[in-house]
Amino acid sequence: MKIFAHRGYSGAYPENTMLAFTKALEADADGIELDVQLSKDGHVVIIHDEKLDRTTDGSGKVADHTLAELQKLNAAKLYKRGSEFHSIPSFDEYCAWASTTELITNVELKTGLVYYPGLEAKCIEIIKKHNLEKKVFFSSFNHLSLVTARKLAPKIKVGALVMEWGLEGAGRAVSEYGFHYYHPAFESLCKAQVEECHAHDVKVNVWTVNSMKALEDCYAWGVDGIFTDFPKVARAYVDAQ
Repeated sequence: MKIFAHRGYSGAYPENTMLAFTKALEADADGIELDVQLSKDGHVVIIHDEKLDRTTDGSGKVADHTLAELQKLNAAKLYKRGSEFHSIPSFDEYCAWASTTELITNVELKTGLVYYPGLEAKCIEIIKKHNLEKKVFFSSFNHLSLVTARKLAPKIKVGALVMEWGLEGAGRAVSEYGFHYYHPAFESLCKAQVEECHAHDVKVNVWTVNSMKALEDCYAWGVDGIFTDFPKVARAYVDAQ
């Protein structure tokens, strides 16, 4: 069972920052999950929310700010009361670093609430620049983005993210669209659904696994990967089995 650090090691460090990513590597995570959007001037940036207010000392929409403006903001607003400065990373910056590691990266295309034209193509260009095609896969709640990514880069795998209520018959649905992974919330999942996905050659990666019960159940059900805010805890559990 692969362990993906959700927004980096976000249980202990500021989410979607290079600090959280490097700490996930130190915790022996197999991979990292991160979120990408576009700045006003068309750069791919790593941040979860479509607005800046929760995680940074800025305000307003990500899409209304240039890369230079975004990188002046402190993305560690919620960490140590904002006493440390950590910028919003560009996707290019992250990929340059990730290319020096063995980490697998799940790139979530944040096009579910705001559609960013060209986001898929720009991500693929950066991924190819750093020779990461075999070490990344895309996911999104907007499955049209995954269809687009598949057309642009057929060799890069994709995973269908679904909301908390899940999707019955997900394995069949995902496989019929040529997707590789199903990404449900733990609360919607059971062993039979994992087995249905595996019967259609679809792997299951589960979000967000932060309790011991969820960790134990996912392992027992044969889940392929989990997204967790606490990769160090998950790593210790999996290694002990």
